[in-house]
Amino acid sequence: MGLILYTGQGCCLCEQAETLLMEVDKNAAATVHKVDVRSNTDLYHLYGARIPVLYRQDTQSELPWPFDSFQLGEFLR
Repeated sequence: MGLILYTGQGCCLCEQAETLLMEVDKNAAATVHKVDVRSNTDLYHLYGARIPVLYRQDTQSELPWPFDSFQLGEFLR
């Protein structure tokens, strides 16, 4: 399963999401690919107001913030 964490530089909510991911699944946290939405205009328009967003490549599903450990666990299952 490939995970992308859409984030932004200096985003404290993104840091919280990454910490929560590490607590719920250390393996997923080690392999997550972080993408700064400000690096791409299309990504910024799609995710800029919603970051952090966790995207799962195998199911093409998104988990937008806010989420808790239960929701994250279900998403990763």
